[in-house]
Amino acid sequence: MSLSPLENLASVGGGFIGMLVAFLLGMLIGLERQYRQRTAGLRTNVLVAVGSAAFAGMGMRLLGAEGATRIISYIVSGIGFLGAGVIMKEGTNVRGLNTAATLWSSAAVGAFAGSGLPIEAAMLTAFVLAGNTLLRPLVNFINRQPMDEKVTEAVYRVHVVTPAADVPDAREMLFTELEGANYPIREIEMLSEREEQVELAAVLTPSTANPLELDAIVARLASRPAIKSAAWTVSATH
Repeated sequence: MSLSPLENLASVGGGFIGMLVAFLLGMLIGLERQYRQRTAGLRTNVLVAVGSAAFAGMGMRLLGAEGATRIISYIVSGIGFLGAGVIMKEGTNVRGLNTAATLWSSAAVGAFAGSGLPIEAAMLTAFVLAGNTLLRPLVNFINRQPMDEKVTEAVYRVHVVTPAADVPDAREMLFTELEGANYPIREIEMLSEREEQVELAAVLTPSTANPLELDAIVARLASRPAIKSAAWTVSATH
């Protein structure tokens, strides 16, 4: 069923308003991200919000609420590919998860705006900004607290530094010492490699370890001629 010129004009006007709302709200989210120098800043969040609004509005205009629902389902899954591009793994650390979640939320803001729900879009924007700003002091406070291995799922690593020529022997020593103390090894990472020496880290299967036992293992490893130094670390799982 074709629309009359007046109805078509109203539809175009509604689409413009939806994209304008998405632009303004995406700009608010993006300004906070840009201020904190995040990978996805002002322009990226605006484009994600406006693009989502445009797709949702197109689906609404062509097939009504059913069409918007179909398009939004693809937006939800498709934005995951964009979010994956800002997630980076640096050694044992993962960065960009919060930025990816913010992009996902910006897409939801745009989808609300494009579907003719500007109040919901504004409310979601307020929650996103609150999550990225008001919760920051609480997160920093929690992160500054000493980690209790008894209540936190922790990953233990036993590190050794060895001459490059002795890497096979060092691997064998790690296996022998840790398996003998009933600490299963998940993998052995090579953290750094130079011409003269290599740093290896045996990652233990997540469990509760006894610091005194690990101290004893590290001391035995450090006494071996092929090991220049040894230590153990603990970190929370991601």
